[in-house]
Amino acid sequence: MSSAVAPSASPAVPSRPRRRPALERAVRTANRLFYEEGIQAVGVDRIAAEADISKATLYSHFRTKDDLVVNYLRDRSTEWQAFVRDELPKRTDDPAERILAVFDLLGDWFVTPGYRGCPFVNAEAEYGSEHPAHVVTLEHRAWVRALFVDLLRELDGSCEQSVIDFLALQIGLLYDGSMVSAQADPTRPWARAARAAAAAVLSSRSDS
Repeated sequence: MSSAVAPSASPAVPSRPRRRPALERAVRTANRLFYEEGIQAVGVDRIAAEADISKATLYSHFRTKDDLVVNYLRDRSTEWQAFVRDELPKRTDDPAERILAVFDLLGDWFVTPGYRGCPFVNAEAEYGSEHPAHVVTLEHRAWVRALFVDLLRELDGSCEQSVIDFLALQIGLLYDGSMVSAQADPTRPWARAARAAAAAVLSSRSDS
């Protein structure tokens, strides 16, 4: 990630190993179906059938469906981190505007036909904290907070760390809330509203 954007405390974005075509089809199929229809609604039999791969081959790479779910969420996290890394520097050089630009990226996503909400929130709703995917969700959320923390620190290096951490939590709430709201009621400009609220948080940071 660009040094101006990359959160230093976040997990590194892993390089994805080259997969064999059959395995790649299976992963793409699982990722699509899990996101579109929900994880528990999609069985391994269907994933194998739509990917034109045998269940035996699928299980040779993923010992259980839980392993496939973890892979799905890790892929989602890696792709989003890479997108933010590449896109934010194109929007602006100003750290405050980069924070707000994150909400512009969300807004672009919300209006795509395939938007079904945040995959991590959806997975938590289906499984809760006992599932192995919970660890991936926590890692992704840590990356989001670290992204905002680093940009806030760049914006005001003299600000106390406790204040920066709290502001990042506030902005993170807007980030999460806009995704959930856009899924429940896609007719309203949730990303724009969250962006305006984030701008208000930034303007009041000296009083925090």
